[in-house]
Amino acid sequence: QVQLVESGGGSVQAGGSLRLACAASGSIFKINTMGWYRQAPGQQRELVAAITPGDSTNYADSVKGRFTVSRDNAKNTVYLQMNSLKPEDTAVYYCNIDGWRIGYGRFNSWGQGTQVTVSS
Repeated sequence: QVQLVESGGGSVQAGGSLRLACAASGSIFKINTMGWYRQAPGQQRELVAAITPGDSTNYADSVKGRFTVSRDNAKNTVYLQMNSLKPEDTAVYYCNIDGWRIGYGRFNSWGQGTQVTVSS
């Protein structure tokens, strides 16, 4: 089983920055796309940013120019640098990793979620 452990959430004032990290562990053969999603109260979970093995990135329009997704393949870790945070960025952030396990084929796993709260 692949486990994801997230870190880096917290509370910050508008205009501030936070950096999220998500580390995957387990019998991993290869990781494909790594991404970050968020879910605010009463809303559906939405894609924030994703990064492919070739470092191609995709961002939600609402975070373009403010958030940066990156990955460290040696550490099976994905990061989300969040700058110029706004109150509307307040949500629980989840990482999602897709890949292949040794001897078990394809997997898709979610992190436990980390709260990000931005006050005005």
